[in-house]
Amino acid sequence: MSPNGQDPLVAATTGPTAMVLAEGVVPAGHWFERHRHPQHQIAWAAQGVLSVEVEGGLWVLPPTRALWIPGGTPHRTGTSGGAAMRGIFVEPDRCRVAFGGPALLRVSGLLHELFDYLTAGDMYRVREPVGSDLDAARRARAEAVVFDLLEPVEVIPVGAPMPTDPRARRVAEALLRDPADDRTLARFAPEAAASPRTLARVFLAETGITFGQWRTQARLAASLPLLAAGLPVARIADRVGYATPSAYVAAFRRAVGVSPGRYFAR
Repeated sequence: MSPNGQDPLVAATTGPTAMVLAEGVVPAGHWFERHRHPQHQIAWAAQGVLSVEVEGGLWVLPPTRALWIPGGTPHRTGTSGGAAMRGIFVEPDRCRVAFGGPALLRVSGLLHELFDYLTAGDMYRVREPVGSDLDAARRARAEAVVFDLLEPVEVIPVGAPMPTDPRARRVAEALLRDPADDRTLARFAPEAAASPRTLARVFLAETGITFGQWRTQARLAASLPLLAAGLPVARIADRVGYATPSAYVAAFRRAVGVSPGRYFAR
């Protein structure tokens, strides 16, 4: 990790190969500052759960999932419980796949092994090359298989922008601290020093969605790390404010496009 909080997993160039892999341990609770790379990046954690904020959405990545981040896309990466992060950087002019934007990728057992194989062959830690055990031909063959195995998962990212108005922001921060907080805007109004109508108007104007929709997004975003950690749906539903597991599953499916059980499944 760099001392100023910037993402250290940055390879200046991939040289004659399409990919350079980097790794680093990200401690619990750490977030890198918002940044971008000229290369495409596949963000992935070999161990633990990684989170990436990009384009107003939150992506949570256990080892069965990775995120394709197109070159030049601003993003912010971190973890609540710690992660062994891998950054796979791909030169755009040597890339054999094309995704229109950030894409959640399924990491099969084979793809996991290939990431490990390529990391052992050409690894960067904090911009310093460790060495290479793979010749160009072997690397090219392994990279070709990686490109063949990049399989997107058709889901919608969760998350919503924070309001900037200090009155609405107090409400939003309270819900982020405790997603199960079921107070209405009328009950939040005295604490926020604004009427319920004003709060509703500010949420819609500054986030593009209603307060109820924002609360749903906040709850679903809070549920993803719990889901990635393997907690039972019943416990997750209770911790993020749903009265029943079926209510949580229905809200998740409506917002994300798949059930919670399918989101992280191999």
